[in-house]
Amino acid sequence: MEKQTLPASSCSLVLLEETKKNPLLLTNGGAGGGGGYPPSAANGSLVPLAPGSCGGPPGKAVPVPGPGYPERETWTRQMDFMMSCVGFAVGLGNVWRFPYLCYKNGGGVFLIPYLLIVFVGGIPIFFLEIALGQFMKAGSINVWNIAPLFKGLGYSSMVIVFFCNTYYIMVLAWGFYYLIKSFNSTLPWSTCDNEWNTPSCIENFRHQDCVNGSIANATVVGGNMTCAQLANAQSPIIEFWERKVLNISSGLGETGEFNWELTLCLMAVWVMVYFCVWKGVKSTGKIVYFTATFPYVVLVILLVRGVTLPGAYDGIMYYIKPDWSKLGEAQVWIDAGTQIFFSYAIGLGALTALGSYNRFNNDCYKDAFVLAMINSGTSFFAGFVVFSILGFMAAEQGVDISQVAESGPGLAFIAYPKAVSLMPVAPLWAALFFFMLLLLGLDSQFVGVEGFVTGILDLFPGKQQYRYKREISVAVCCSLCFIIDLSMVTQAGMYVFQLFDYYSASGMTLLWQAFWECIVVSWVYGADRFMDDVARMIGYRPFPWMKWCWSFITPCVCLGIFMFHLVNYKPLTYNNQYVYPWWGEVIGWCMALSSMLCIPVSLLYKLFRAKGTFKERWAHLTTPVWGPHHLEYMAPDIKSLSSLSAADDNKVIIFESVM
Repeated sequence: MEKQTLPASSCSLVLLEETKKNPLLLTNGGAGGGGGYPPSAANGSLVPLAPGSCGGPPGKAVPVPGPGYPERETWTRQMDFMMSCVGFAVGLGNVWRFPYLCYKNGGGVFLIPYLLIVFVGGIPIFFLEIALGQFMKAGSINVWNIAPLFKGLGYSSMVIVFFCNTYYIMVLAWGFYYLIKSFNSTLPWSTCDNEWNTPSCIENFRHQDCVNGSIANATVVGGNMTCAQLANAQSPIIEFWERKVLNISSGLGETGEFNWELTLCLMAVWVMVYFCVWKGVKSTGKIVYFTATFPYVVLVILLVRGVTLPGAYDGIMYYIKPDWSKLGEAQVWIDAGTQIFFSYAIGLGALTALGSYNRFNNDCYKDAFVLAMINSGTSFFAGFVVFSILGFMAAEQGVDISQVAESGPGLAFIAYPKAVSLMPVAPLWAALFFFMLLLLGLDSQFVGVEGFVTGILDLFPGKQQYRYKREISVAVCCSLCFIIDLSMVTQAGMYVFQLFDYYSASGMTLLWQAFWECIVVSWVYGADRFMDDVARMIGYRPFPWMKWCWSFITPCVCLGIFMFHLVNYKPLTYNNQYVYPWWGEVIGWCMALSSMLCIPVSLLYKLFRAKGTFKERWAHLTTPVWGPHHLEYMAPDIKSLSSLSAADDNKVIIFESVM
């Protein structure tokens, strides 16, 4: 792992920490007296000492991080960062959610609102989060030292990513369970002669044979079925999913017993995640080369196999056939916006953590566009894979493709396993699909854990330095999440999982987070000012479109979609049948508000704890707290300090010089 080497610079002053306790406000160096900092320091800029005033040659001072503050690691290669971002952002949503939304919302027409929102919402915030992490060299909490009053944004993202890490891994546990069960000569979900099957299980429905209230020659468990009985029959894949894997109870309040097979799978997946993250970016940056690229190999193999199956052409046509009337529906635009925020992993703080390990001069502007194209391109490509298989499945069953097209867990654990069971050499294709599913989710999971742990460790940069601090922190994080996950391997586990999915990391929480990120950077810190900072890093000024998006367009898009979600809120249900009890919804809203309220509560707390007039409090609390690395890269552009007072007891002020 390479350390960032800072070249020589003039003597400089750095504010390394926020005011320690009940701070006395510093004035802006003007009216109101009080001394303290001159205007150039009070507005958050770095203030260098006059050249040569440290007793040494001008321009020869070397900034060091200060006692107890180690230099931040950087990626060994820039490709490590790119692969980590691809692995994190490209996940299950690209494969199981985008293709269904595209089919549901007018086929190829859906790409119009999708691409439009990519350029006005997705890429600007994606770039903003990576650039913030790279500029501040900090995780999701300390990155908001750029405007300390709004540090609640960091706490909010930490809560969201913690919830995501907790429930998202259940998909990996289910996938791992299916992967193990795939190593059988006969797939267990393809027949009705298993112990978990019921008398109503039927392998071939044969609706076309249902004439005059009876079925002829339908081989089922227990003999022939009438049409009335057929309406209540279930396929073996649904019974395997609901009665074997989930063993689902009748409601959220009936937890029942643990599924020990699933518990072992969950434990195994958490162990994998731990050993992917425990050494930090040194291990993460290497593992993602496999976990981020191999799913593409599997997708290509599955596409080649899919397009050779009968019915594949019809399936693909359903996927891309344009329905221009859909453009006039608000839901289409909302689905496009929500999907982008989900698939781009915006608002979770993990992109900020990954960006913080970049070299200061990395061209993150170019990286953001490349990563966005990979993400959206993967979503579109995966649609051909999914719908070629679904077209084959519809042709085999003699039904319309609309009856087999699903999204989410329904696609991964019902529709696709059913499709592969109809193929020759079914266990091979099943194992290949679930191995891809495991890898797609695994890199998203361990990068999410990496982002959470980075944010926690950044809170204690120079304290409690002991060996294996990271390893212990990752172990505590994984263990805590595993304990919470035990509620999802009970018979009520699916109800708990949906509660987390619907509320804790829903569209509303991510949109709320993205809205405030844009507001703080563009209106509190300053969009032009941040564009200058980006120019210092990458060597040129990004296209003004980014600034316009951060300031006006993206906040309006986020707020519009947020209000639509709020107005059209519907209580959570399972399979459109089970309605969650009132206390279940209360738990859900508590999870949603636990992240959303971090921003206003933290803001009000800091304002009330500060002293002085509101204007003085605002000026002080929105003054950036710079890190050691800013000495070199920002000091040359700032005016020299002529009247400096180092008598402020509430700040840690360090003068660095080399004789």
